[in-house]
Amino acid sequence: MNVLEVRDLKKNFKAGFVPRTVEVLKGVSFSLPKGTVTGFLGANGAGKTTSIKCILQLIFPDSGSIRFFDGLSLSADVLKRVGFLPERPYFYSYLTGKEFLNFYGRLSGAFRSRSDLTERITQLLRRVGLNHAGNRLLKDFSKGMLQRIGLAQALMHRPDLVIFDEPQSGLDPDGRLEVANIIRETAREGTTIFFSSHLLPDAEKLCDRLVVMKQGKICYEGSTRELLHQTNRGATIYYSAEGNLKTLNVEDDKKLQVEISRLINDKKVIQEIKREHVSLEEAYARLAK
Repeated sequence: MNVLEVRDLKKNFKAGFVPRTVEVLKGVSFSLPKGTVTGFLGANGAGKTTSIKCILQLIFPDSGSIRFFDGLSLSADVLKRVGFLPERPYFYSYLTGKEFLNFYGRLSGAFRSRSDLTERITQLLRRVGLNHAGNRLLKDFSKGMLQRIGLAQALMHRPDLVIFDEPQSGLDPDGRLEVANIIRETAREGTTIFFSSHLLPDAEKLCDRLVVMKQGKICYEGSTRELLHQTNRGATIYYSAEGNLKTLNVEDDKKLQVEISRLINDKKVIQEIKREHVSLEEAYARLAK
């Protein structure tokens, strides 16, 4: 089952003193299988935020189709199953953390009783590490604390799909780790997660799948492991010959199999095969060329 399917999405804007048409989305297509964590990668201006806004009807595409939960168009009932944290969320600074979550919980209509809502607020404050700050005004929250209360808001109504736009942006290493742990815990519960990010090492650790944009088009969609495998730097074979340990470098899997067979036929003893894995940053750099 696909939780989200985007097909041939196009969006143009008018820009400049003398308006000219800027083509931002040039036929964007991708899907999100249920229960996956998918990273949405691309340079500034690639079209990630525009795509997310089109998906949630914060702006409207010029053409294309967007379907949720195996074929449903966006509606009030569908929105009840979707959580969202924008890149630059607005917080009511005069509310406490508990009041903020209470407001969004009541707005969602997902709770049958006040006690259920209160229990959910307590659970989420604990999950995001803000149990001690529930009665503190949001104006006194740090950036990391605001990001975490924003994550709690997006998860308030137990959505089936959560969309985060740069959830770790601007956070220190501790804050990034805390947000990553929240994403992992949410994914373990079966929630499908889709988030944009510029922090490639974090995306590499968190994401089962990747959707990579370049200049308004999708240049890669698939598993994180497969992308890294496609761009590996080969392998090194360590083998014994004439009492000495020797090495042999190979460029790809096909040559690796050939050399292994040759060494075995030559009665050499293979001690170890070590793959030279690339990082997601290196794989992304090759895609973005």
